[in-house]
Amino acid sequence: MPDDNAKSPTTLDASAVDGAALTQQLFALLRLKTTPIALQMFERVEDMEAVPKIRRPKAIHTTDQIIGQAARLGFTVGITAADLVGAQCAAVVGLAPQDETWQAGKPFAGVWFATEADAAAHQKAMTCVPHGRYQAMAVSPLASGRLQPDICLVYANPAQMILLINGLQWSGYKKLEWGAVGESACADSWGRALATGEPSLALPCFPERRYGGVPDDELLMALKPQQLAKALQGLQALSRNGLRYPIPPYEVQMDVRAGMSASYGQ
Repeated sequence: MPDDNAKSPTTLDASAVDGAALTQQLFALLRLKTTPIALQMFERVEDMEAVPKIRRPKAIHTTDQIIGQAARLGFTVGITAADLVGAQCAAVVGLAPQDETWQAGKPFAGVWFATEADAAAHQKAMTCVPHGRYQAMAVSPLASGRLQPDICLVYANPAQMILLINGLQWSGYKKLEWGAVGESACADSWGRALATGEPSLALPCFPERRYGGVPDDELLMALKPQQLAKALQGLQALSRNGLRYPIPPYEVQMDVRAGMSASYGQ
């Protein structure tokens, strides 16, 4: 059961996000096993470096690893394009240009895709932050309060994730639709959420799981703090109606009417 005394994340001002309250509610309502993450983009490297307790990489990484250091280890980490292994990672968050070489995607041909045309089509399908505005990025546990997040990253299993989606749809309903680029699925999550401002669900790809430490059972939702607060308000309402995590299984041969009347009304 959720903690009724847990602080409600009522603020919708991204500059005054109560990350600790948002995190507390996520753990209370969904019993997450992975720390929710705040991600902030910076127009100036100096501003990123001024974040309290910021760590700067001493090696070359993928963006997946940087996100993983925050989610799995609790680090606050800041990067520039120079800290990333190549343009594929940097371009998704707008730290490198999506130029002709990047758009061609030739390194993927024969490895991830059958032909150069397939690889180029994949690059074109990715949703990326436009290049030119940002020079740096930082990630930190949302509860730390060290960042003013542009987006939050929530890792959850499928049952937890559908309830989070139900929370988003509790009021002001809209159908949520996503795609899957396959490899480079970070474009489906943090790339899309940063570029469009829309809640963005992704199936973490091979590199996210190999290099970022994402477990087999986790999906990733990227969304603005305001959207996360709205989802939590919806989750609280659903919980009061008995629709909460964990979802108790109903025996497959039992008369369904008792359960249906409780979940869907008479």
